[in-house]
Amino acid sequence: MKKGFSIPLATMALLIALSPSLAWAGKSHAVVNGRSYHFNASYDWNENNYGFGLEHEFEQKSPWKKVVMANGFRDSNHNMSWMAGAGLHRRVFETEKLDGFYVYAGINAFVMTREDAGSDPFPGVLPSISIGTDTVGMNLTYLPKQAIESATNSNVVDPTLSGVLFLQFKIRLEQLLP
Repeated sequence: MKKGFSIPLATMALLIALSPSLAWAGKSHAVVNGRSYHFNASYDWNENNYGFGLEHEFEQKSPWKKVVMANGFRDSNHNMSWMAGAGLHRRVFETEKLDGFYVYAGINAFVMTREDAGSDPFPGVLPSISIGTDTVGMNLTYLPKQAIESATNSNVVDPTLSGVLFLQFKIRLEQLLP
């Protein structure tokens, strides 16, 4: 098994194994990785970043929410990438009306593997916005040019690339399981 598979698979296994625990109280979501947009790109990058993962939001009484996540997806070069990490997000807006509509903003810290980064795990920290309801939602993550260049050699391939916006969809696991 490749080294890149071990971190996300171990995290996903941990999420599944611990999900019934009271210490694990909160909401678990199936994540479907979707699209990306490469700003000012002169190269034809893959913007269909399909893949799957899991995300767990811990139950919190404070305005801050903690999440853990792991997923795999097709990256901008059509190769599989794997990531596992955690996030800290501030509740920007939340209401019990409209099926629990919310807007959260924060950061995600993670370890990721990419073929164009040597397939060895590397750390990252990126801003994130999450918008949704009690059952469905979406995550938006922005990768600035500096983050892209530090992890990959994309500046050699596409010097005009100025950033990437990445979109994920999520659905609460309780909606999928009987």
